[in-house]
Amino acid sequence: MEDLKLAIIYYSSTGTNYQLSNWAKEAAEEVGVEVKLLKVEELAPPAAIESNKAWKKHHEATKEVPVAKLEDVDWADALIFSIPTRFGNLPSQMKQYLDLLGGLWAQGKTINKVVSAMSSAQNPHGGQEQTIHALYTSMMHFGAIIVPTGYTDESIFAAGGNPYGTSVSVDSEGNMQEDVQAAVRHQTKRIIQIAKWIKNGLASL
Repeated sequence: MEDLKLAIIYYSSTGTNYQLSNWAKEAAEEVGVEVKLLKVEELAPPAAIESNKAWKKHHEATKEVPVAKLEDVDWADALIFSIPTRFGNLPSQMKQYLDLLGGLWAQGKTINKVVSAMSSAQNPHGGQEQTIHALYTSMMHFGAIIVPTGYTDESIFAAGGNPYGTSVSVDSEGNMQEDVQAAVRHQTKRIIQIAKWIKNGLASL
């Protein structure tokens, strides 16, 4: 069978979800998976970005990261999304990207994509779980196969115990408050393993 293809698609204003996504990319590359790290298009006006030093710095530093296209979802066997919470919901940048996938959905090209998600917020109860749930709701409509972390590894507990996907709280200086790197790595390798099982199974039909 062909090698597994993983797309890691994120939105990050000041860098937290970019870092989570990079840890996922490193873990995927360690096990020989073909991986794309992609950001969704920024929708905020330049004035808003300029008004926040951390946002402006991160925006400038990640200009070379490719912007996710619709065909990247078609290309991938598995998808990891990483997003901050916006009032307990998806940021508009990610929501627009998902909304634009309607054409692929209509062609049945989102069916059986294997999906997992990560999130961040300013405090431990800032909406991370609800944000992951909101993304998973869209994935149910896509016919995707959702892979939560569950309590499948000790790293989940060290990261705060979120069974839906790795989540982290970030202080006003942008510092992560939980040790989540091991949880991200575990989540990534878990989705890869399950995606391989599914791809092998479909290939044998």
